[in-house]
Amino acid sequence: PRAALRVGGITMAKAGGQVPLVQRRLLDLKLVEVPNWTLRRLVSPKVIFCAMCKGHDNYYKKYIDVKKGGIGGVAMFLMGYVVISYIWNYSHIKHDRWRKHH
Repeated sequence: PRAALRVGGITMAKAGGQVPLVQRRLLDLKLVEVPNWTLRRLVSPKVIFCAMCKGHDNYYKKYIDVKKGGIGGVAMFLMGYVVISYIWNYSHIKHDRWRKHH
């Protein structure tokens, strides 16, 4: 059987076997292979930083920098801010709720 090898956005056929575990995409893995795949990938601070930057760029392109769009991305950002600020202030809010106001 021929296995597909993805190199730089181009899918190439590899004759005679499977694609090595490290070169497979996450969506092409079986659930049992995920722990081995994550351990074999190169995880350094630079790789983590690049992944975070890529995620931020994808979020920005999808929700903020759109030609025809609504308020979805900005609303999601504001809702996240509201939830985080509620979590940070929960102990103060809880304390005020039980205080007697005489």
